[in-house]
Amino acid sequence: MLVPAAIQPARPLPQHDESSYRSFLALKRNPLSWLMSLSMRYPIVEVRLGRRRLVVVHQPEHVQHILIKNARNYTKQTRGYQMIRKVLGNGLVTSEGDFWMRQRRIAQPAFHRKRLAMLGEGMVKATQEMGEGWGEAVARREVVEVNEAMMGLTLRIVGEALLGVDVTGASSQVGDAVEEVLEFVAVQTRSLPLTDALPTPSKMRFRRSKAVLDQVVQGIIDERRADDRDRGDLLSMFMAVQDEETGERMTDGQLHDEVMTMFLAGHETTAMTLTWTLMLLSQHPAERRRVVAELAEVLEGRAPTIDDLGQLPFLERVIKESMRLYPPVPMVARTVVDEDEIDGWRLNKDHYVVINTWATHRSPEYWDNPEGFDPDRFLPERFDAVPKLAYSPFSAGQRKCIGDNFAMMEARLVLATLLQQVELDLAVGQTIVPEAHVTLRPATGLKMRLGPAPRFGR
Repeated sequence: MLVPAAIQPARPLPQHDESSYRSFLALKRNPLSWLMSLSMRYPIVEVRLGRRRLVVVHQPEHVQHILIKNARNYTKQTRGYQMIRKVLGNGLVTSEGDFWMRQRRIAQPAFHRKRLAMLGEGMVKATQEMGEGWGEAVARREVVEVNEAMMGLTLRIVGEALLGVDVTGASSQVGDAVEEVLEFVAVQTRSLPLTDALPTPSKMRFRRSKAVLDQVVQGIIDERRADDRDRGDLLSMFMAVQDEETGERMTDGQLHDEVMTMFLAGHETTAMTLTWTLMLLSQHPAERRRVVAELAEVLEGRAPTIDDLGQLPFLERVIKESMRLYPPVPMVARTVVDEDEIDGWRLNKDHYVVINTWATHRSPEYWDNPEGFDPDRFLPERFDAVPKLAYSPFSAGQRKCIGDNFAMMEARLVLATLLQQVELDLAVGQTIVPEAHVTLRPATGLKMRLGPAPRFGR
């Protein structure tokens, strides 16, 4: 006797036909390539990784179920977040439940558009000074590591916007400390847990670097407590805002964790978006000419302001297309709390779920010419036909990145400033391979040759 379709039992997940050892090696060696191959073969799949069972999803309706429809059943109790908590504590990226909800309510006013607009001038000024500092190098058409340049720029911007100080001075250890802790998190996330207790040189470097950052952040918080004037930066906003429901403010410990979160998560993601965008524009000169022409028409050679951004739609589409091809965070992990069902497939408690954003963004099922660079695919008449969550560079649902508007504003202002100052062309003789680090980075850096800014109509 047939069971009615409405009460058919959930199906077991498709199984990847590879040993646990081979899967672990493939994940460690090249996670992007391996996960892409899985998503091309299966709509959803279970992979053995030792005692763990990894479930890889990429279809938008599955992503929507995990991040929106039943988000409470999918927590951030994963190895990656365990490592990130060693740096960020219990900030917005890592916290969960009622505590996260309360912190989100307190922090949200700091990201209101009117408050963010106050920070735009500093973003432009920092970019102008970087471009001016390249003066002689531009004349000599020297090669720069553009990923390093963008990391330095966004670190300065987030330091000034968040803390009201320039943390990138020549005598500062902050930049090196940031790089060290992020490298540690990336390596440890892909390592076996049995290595966690081993004393290693990398752990000693991590502790030293983390101490540097803790000291800087706590010193600034202490200074602000002694003089609580509103400096117009995000730290002042965090210290001033109150929970609308309880009237509570952030404690020093909460402030520390949120500042570390914004400081670290808030600069590398934007730096990599800028890096990949500059690479794509160099590879596609027709689109670069369109951006330059739009800037010339709207700005007529002056510095951009936040009020100009609405008149630069092609620039915005270029950045969105860059984040489609090179999402700052190419995969998102969750752990299943209780047994669940997705599209008729059964997920068990403690399944480790990876949302393969990299594959979703490059799937021919949702995108025409998915490997091609086509900013106009984000024109409303075309983008409206794309399934919801086929594009999610800032994640989705309640846990969508609180700094998404800050990041988009920063990326547009930086590019609108920089592309009027210099032209950056890919240096010859390099192989550019994207690598899933804490964010998506070029594995061996990205070299670009400086040149004078093009004139409109060239």
